[in-house]
Amino acid sequence: MLYKTKVVRTITILLAVLLYSNGVYAEELLVSAAMSLKNVFEEIAPIYEQQVPDVTVHFNFGSSGALEKQIEAGAPADVFASASQRFMDMLEKENGITPGSCRHFAQNSMVLIVPRDNPANINGFNDLGSGNRNKICIGNPGSVPAGRYAKEVLQNMNLYQKIQKNLIMGEHVRQVLDYVARGEVDAGIVYATDARIRSKEVKVLSAAPRGSHMDIFYPAAVVSSSQLQKQALDFVEFLSKHTQAKELLQKHGFSLIGIK
Repeated sequence: MLYKTKVVRTITILLAVLLYSNGVYAEELLVSAAMSLKNVFEEIAPIYEQQVPDVTVHFNFGSSGALEKQIEAGAPADVFASASQRFMDMLEKENGITPGSCRHFAQNSMVLIVPRDNPANINGFNDLGSGNRNKICIGNPGSVPAGRYAKEVLQNMNLYQKIQKNLIMGEHVRQVLDYVARGEVDAGIVYATDARIRSKEVKVLSAAPRGSHMDIFYPAAVVSSSQLQKQALDFVEFLSKHTQAKELLQKHGFSLIGIK
């Protein structure tokens, strides 16, 4: 009987070790992140999990504004990664992020794109105001950072009022990209990193002129309500400091210029 008890105990211990090593008992880290980070974050996650095997990373992607509202309303999240400091500041004012946990980890830029066959024969930003029938898509400036930057570009080029009636608002930057790629609109303004993703379907006509929009920095921070404060901060630090994370960000077209 004693022998059987020892055998059962040994099997139980071995099974527990096996389950733990397979991640069954891993901490579940939920990262709410800007949609423009989807592709690179999905590559970063498995590398992070190799470095920290007791943590499994899950993502909730969406527009930064919508994510900020979700977290403010009490939706679960451990890390918030925004495409705009504005929404990070809004969450901070509501005591929604852990003090001292915010880090900038990437930078981006805006570009004008058209469908690959360019049926409207648009050649640059100035052509946007010349055709009354042109449909131009940008993200909703109220909740989508890419839309806010796009509006700044159009305003600084004295185009916004001219084309406002032709604007179609996307719920996030990837929706803008989809509309252009499918030829449902004549042009769109998106992040340079997003244009790369559908390069066979869209053509970049021009980068936004220097100084036409605010610098685009991506901040990440620990959500104050998170029960995994240490693990969340580790992930934020990984984004901003780890060599492989930086390499992947650059591979996907993000810039690290000005990132401390």
